[in-house]
Amino acid sequence: MRTVITGGAGFIGSHLCDYLIKKEHEVVCIDNLLTGKTENIVHLMGNCQFHFIKHNVSDYIYVDGHVDNVLHFASPASPFDYLEFPIQTLKVGSLGTLNSLGLAKSKKAKFLLASTSEVYGDPQVHPQREDYWGHVNPVGPRGVYDEAKRFAEAMTMAYHRYHNVNTRIVRIFNTYGPRMRVKDGRALPNFMCQALKSEDITVFGDGSQTRSFCYVSDLVDGIYKLLLSDEHVPVNIGNPEEVTILQLAREMITLTGSKSKIIFKPLPVDDPRIRQPDISRARKILNWEPRILRKEGLSKTLKYFKDTLDNNEK
Repeated sequence: MRTVITGGAGFIGSHLCDYLIKKEHEVVCIDNLLTGKTENIVHLMGNCQFHFIKHNVSDYIYVDGHVDNVLHFASPASPFDYLEFPIQTLKVGSLGTLNSLGLAKSKKAKFLLASTSEVYGDPQVHPQREDYWGHVNPVGPRGVYDEAKRFAEAMTMAYHRYHNVNTRIVRIFNTYGPRMRVKDGRALPNFMCQALKSEDITVFGDGSQTRSFCYVSDLVDGIYKLLLSDEHVPVNIGNPEEVTILQLAREMITLTGSKSKIIFKPLPVDDPRIRQPDISRARKILNWEPRILRKEGLSKTLKYFKDTLDNNEK
């Protein structure tokens, strides 16, 4: 099998590269390194199953030879990134999706879109099921990401219905693990770095807002099972174990043995109050559910962040 992964040098994309190479795929990784890092894929350089193309997929994509699968994972994914790069985020969600779908259509390949739980916005339904249409502010600062992904889903279904492209859509909930960026900007890496440095841990709002964290190996396993399925409508992949942000901050202090104190700052605009996936569809169709408990996943991630911070200080 020959698989193209856009955004393949990113956090999740690079883990997908590893996973598919172990499954004996030839992987073509395309990334412009806006938020991806060569450090995530350097261990694959020189592997005959791996090819890297530095390219912005918002421009026309050319890949020589046959292609069996196109996995579109290119996009800034944290609020820190898409607030800094709002136009690029909108372009990769629209033009990048169009170009990636065009590649899949021309190669008669399967197409899998990496969508997000952010299509649900600040939800009025809990937990979030795939048939919930969402509650999104299209003109707020987070709208550049939320609406880019909602548009990408609509474009994917249009190509499926009109051009008969064999498509999949995965709605990814909060994911964590090694290769997250130290300055990612999201709660978990922020808390981990602040605790390791014994700095104050910054909680926005009163910390009662919830998230559901899935370890990256579980996510990648679910994505692969979706790729092999015949499901064309969106499927939630995430861990349904819900935790408050304040509880997560306290867990991080305990895990690291840090003397950090928790401080509170105003909640960002349109920050979702609740987030929990309903994974009934994934359980039924894919026979998938997460296996890594949060304590185990956080310990694995902590080692990566500690090593990264130690190396940065050398």
